[in-house]
Amino acid sequence: MKLRIIAGIHGGRFITAPKGQTTRPTAARIREAWFSAVGDDIRHAKVLDLCSGSGALGIEALSRGARHVHFVEADRRTVSTLKRNVAELGIESQSTIIRADALHYVVRNHEMFDVAFADPPYGSSLAKELLSQFRKQAFAGQLWIEHDGSDGVSDGASWTRCYGETNVSGHWADVLVHNNEPPQPDFE
Repeated sequence: MKLRIIAGIHGGRFITAPKGQTTRPTAARIREAWFSAVGDDIRHAKVLDLCSGSGALGIEALSRGARHVHFVEADRRTVSTLKRNVAELGIESQSTIIRADALHYVVRNHEMFDVAFADPPYGSSLAKELLSQFRKQAFAGQLWIEHDGSDGVSDGASWTRCYGETNVSGHWADVLVHNNEPPQPDFE
């Protein structure tokens, strides 16, 4: 299956979604609405793409001006497809690809990101577990999760929308960080 990058410098180009049932690519209309909600926060951002699959969310972020994306994907074959997508677009220098379980990665990694995307498998507890970890110790200024509406992930969200069976929820950290810099004090 081919997925189209919607906007930005790679807009109109296609990437490959992995074959089989291990991934569920985010529909183009949902990605478009999602990135409209994220808005300019993606420009110059350091992005974390959890359960990245084909890399569609992280690649869309790079296309729209993100500085760097860390792609985290557990499935070995899916990582191979992701690496090919990144290479075909020539964005290797802006990408770090990590083969790891998303939850283990955020628990063990102490790096802070501006924006994190997560598209875990529906029917798993991973969306709730990632949100719980984010609330304990934020790993990004914003955590955006695609999820099934019955899982409670939208509870307490700063932003949420429903697209049929697909829900997208945005959660903000207590202290937003942009480009790994602490908030600047307001002396006025």
